[in-house]
Amino acid sequence: MKTISRIALTRLFLATCLAFTSHFALAENKASYETIAQQQVIHLNNSTMEQLVTLKGIGQKKAQAILAYRQQIGAFKSIQDLTKVKGIGEKVLIDNKSRLKI
Repeated sequence: MKTISRIALTRLFLATCLAFTSHFALAENKASYETIAQQQVIHLNNSTMEQLVTLKGIGQKKAQAILAYRQQIGAFKSIQDLTKVKGIGEKVLIDNKSRLKI
C-alpha cells in the first residue's frame, strides 16, 4: 500500500478549497444580480422582454403578451392598463406596482 505524500495531500486540500470557494462566489454573484433586477424600475411602454420577466408573476408568455398588446393597442396610458393584458390580474399589478412606471 502506497502512502500519499504531504505535498499531494496539501495540493488536494487546496484544490478542494478552491472548488468550493469558486462555487459559492458564483452563487453570490447570481444572487446579487437577481436582487438588482428585482429593484429595477420597469417602464411599461419601452421595456424589453428581458426586463419584463424580472417582474414577479411575469414569465416569458406574459411578457410576450405585454409586448403584443403594446404593438396592437399602443402605449399604456396608466399602470392600471396592464390588467387589460390577457393573463395579468390585480395580484400581478399589486406585487409589482412599486417597480412599474409609464
